[in-house]
Amino acid sequence: MVAGNKTSKRLCRKASLTGLQEVADIYSWIDKQLGLHSELTGRCEACGRCCDFDAYDHRLYVSTPELAYLAAGLDVEKLRPMTTSRCPYNIDGKCSVYEYRFAGCRIFCCKADADFQSRLTEEALEKLKSICLKYEIPYNYADLASALKGRAVI
Repeated sequence: MVAGNKTSKRLCRKASLTGLQEVADIYSWIDKQLGLHSELTGRCEACGRCCDFDAYDHRLYVSTPELAYLAAGLDVEKLRPMTTSRCPYNIDGKCSVYEYRFAGCRIFCCKADADFQSRLTEEALEKLKSICLKYEIPYNYADLASALKGRAVI
């Protein structure tokens, strides 16, 4: 069992579906912001190269509510550990959890304005953190590999 499952179950128990809906609402807000500022967002060609974190030389960071949202959407028992530098949900170059993808995946585009991405990420993280405060859930923000291993989960 992935340690993140405990956090997911805790969020589901404490926040019921309301907290998970709040994550969905934040994701909708992000998508709306991207649409409103299309001149800054770049155009993702869904190549999947950024999902190989070592090859692309970056990391994906996720928060507690995002991991819980993914776990609830997939069924908590289907969370996969990250055994390589590639996102475990990138299958044959495509995102297999696109509907539940993290804020970083929604915001990042290799052709986008970096300052815009940074500002939007900070706003999204504040919103995600507020869910933890509201439902008294520990807030963690860690790279995906650590989060899926449970090192980032209390």
